[in-house]
Amino acid sequence: MNIFKKTFTLILNKLDELKQRNVVNTSVTSFIVEPPNNRLHGDIYTNVAMVIAKCEGKNPITIAEILAKEFELFDEVSRVEVAAPGFINMHLKMGIWYDILRQINEQKAEFGNLSIGNNQPVNIEFVSANPTGPLHIGHARGAVFGDVLVNLLKKVGYKVIKEYYINDAGAQVDTLVQSVYLRYREALGEKITIEKGLYPGEYLKPIGEGLVKEYGKELLNDQNNQVIRDYALKSILQMIKEDLSLLKVEHEVFTSEHELQKSGKIEESIKILSDKGLVYEGYLEKPKGKEIENWTARKQMLFRSTQFGDDVDRALKKEDERWTYFASDIAYHYDKISRGFNYMVVGLGTDHSGYIKRLKAIVSALSDGKANIEIKLHNIVNFLENGKSIKMSKRSGNFLTARDVVEEVGSDITRFIMLTRKNDMILDFDFAKVKEKSTDNPIFYVQYAHARAHSLMRNAPKTLANANPSLLVSDGELFLIKILAKWPSIIEISARLCEPHRITFYLLEVAEAFHVLWGYGKSALNMRFILEDNLSLTAARMFLVQAVAHIISSGLSILNIQPLKEMV
Repeated sequence: MNIFKKTFTLILNKLDELKQRNVVNTSVTSFIVEPPNNRLHGDIYTNVAMVIAKCEGKNPITIAEILAKEFELFDEVSRVEVAAPGFINMHLKMGIWYDILRQINEQKAEFGNLSIGNNQPVNIEFVSANPTGPLHIGHARGAVFGDVLVNLLKKVGYKVIKEYYINDAGAQVDTLVQSVYLRYREALGEKITIEKGLYPGEYLKPIGEGLVKEYGKELLNDQNNQVIRDYALKSILQMIKEDLSLLKVEHEVFTSEHELQKSGKIEESIKILSDKGLVYEGYLEKPKGKEIENWTARKQMLFRSTQFGDDVDRALKKEDERWTYFASDIAYHYDKISRGFNYMVVGLGTDHSGYIKRLKAIVSALSDGKANIEIKLHNIVNFLENGKSIKMSKRSGNFLTARDVVEEVGSDITRFIMLTRKNDMILDFDFAKVKEKSTDNPIFYVQYAHARAHSLMRNAPKTLANANPSLLVSDGELFLIKILAKWPSIIEISARLCEPHRITFYLLEVAEAFHVLWGYGKSALNMRFILEDNLSLTAARMFLVQAVAHIISSGLSILNIQPLKEMV
C-alpha cells in the first residue's frame, strides 16, 4: 500500500464532495501529499489548502481549518493540525503502520510493485559509445544509470527494451580503420608512426595481430579495406560487450547506424517530414560563440526544428551532399517509432546537452506529438585514491576504463557508487574509501544492514510465537516502520522522474534508521532485538527485522546488486 497515494485519493474524493456541498468552489488535482521532513509535523502533510486559496483568492489558513475538520473524519487519521501559512499536517492511526508492516512481510519482493506503466513499451537507449575503443568510466556511469532505470521501469509495469545504438558510420570510423591498418602493419613487423588524430591506444594491437593471423599480408595494399573495417568494428563491439558484461549490463537490441543508412530509412523519414512542410532549402546564421575560418553562408537542406522548440533549424546535408549525423538521428528515431515505441528514454553524457531540444523536436515532428522522449544526462566521474585525482590507466595509457574500475573494486560496488549522486551531478569515486569496511562506505553501510538483519533472524529463538506488530511502540521502531512504508512512493517517483539515484538514497535512509535502532540496545537492554525473557516482543521485533531485510533486498535487486546475508 502506498499510504501517501491513498491519502491523495481520499483528499481528491473529499474535495469533490465539498464542491457539491458548495464548501469549496475549485477543483484542484495538483497538490502535495508527502511525509514531512520534521517528524513533529505528523505523518503526512499537504498544501492543498494553499492551492485552493490561491485559486479562490481566500485566506489559506481559513481554507486549511475547514479542510482539517473534514480530514479528521478519515478512518486512517487520528488527528489533524494546521500550520502557517496553510499546511495541513495529519497524524495517522497506529494500525495503519502495522498493516503496512504485515503487507511487506506478506508480499516480500512484490511489495512496492506498481502497474502505472500499463505494459506500455518503452525503449531505453544507453551507453551507445562510439565503437572505436573500450568503455571509459563515463560510459560506465551511463551504463549503470540506464540498466537500473530499466529495472525500475519494469517494477512499475512498463515493458522495457534495452537498446545500444552503434555509431559505426562517419569520420570516427574512418579514423579507426586507418589506426587499425597501422597496427596491422606493425603486427607484420613494420615500424610505424601514429600520426596526430589517429587512435593511439594499445587496445588496437590485438586487432592488428588478429588480422595478420587471419589474412596474412593480403590487406597490405588497401588501408580502407572493407575487411579491416568490419573486423575492427566487430572486435571493438565485442570488447564493449565484454566490458558491459563485467558491469552486469546486457542490451537486447543493437542498432547499426551504417545499416540504418543503407536501409533507406534516412530518405524515408526525411520524406515524411518534407510532406509535412518541415523541410526546406535555406541559410543558417554563423554559429554564435565559435570562430570558424572561411565560414560562408550556403543554401542547404534544413529541418524546421525551431517549430518544435529548438534554438535553430538543423542541417540535413553536408557540403558534399552526404547526410549529416542529425539526419541519421531522424532515421533512427523514426525507426524506433515504427517499432511501436511512443515512450523513449536516451542516456547521454552532459557534453551532449545540446542534443536535448533537437531530439525532442525530431520525435514530436515524426509522431505528430504522440510520442515522448526523455533525455537523461550523466555527468563526469572524478576518480580519486585517498583524495588524490587519478587520470591515467595502465591498460589504455590515456583514460580510465570501465574494466579498470570493475577489476579494482567489483561490479556491485561500482554500480552502487555510480548512483550515490543525481545523474547530472559530478561524482567523486574514491577507490580507497569504497573498499573500506566502514560506515563511511555507502555500499558497505547498506549491505551491513542487510547482513545484520539476517544475523538477528538466525540468532533469534526458533520457538517464537506469531508476531504482534502492535507491540512495536518505541520512537525508533515506529520511525523505522514509517520509513519502510515510503518504499512504494519512492519507487513511483523514481520511475516517473527517471531518477534511479533515489533508490540508493532511500536504502541509505533505511540502513541508517535500522543501525540507529540496533545501537539503542547497547545502552538499554530492553531495546535489544532479542530478549530471552520476552519472546512476544522479540517476535514483534524480528517481524520488523524481516521487513527491513525484504525492503533492502528489493532495493538492491533493482540496482542488480546481490544482497549479502553475511559480511566477509
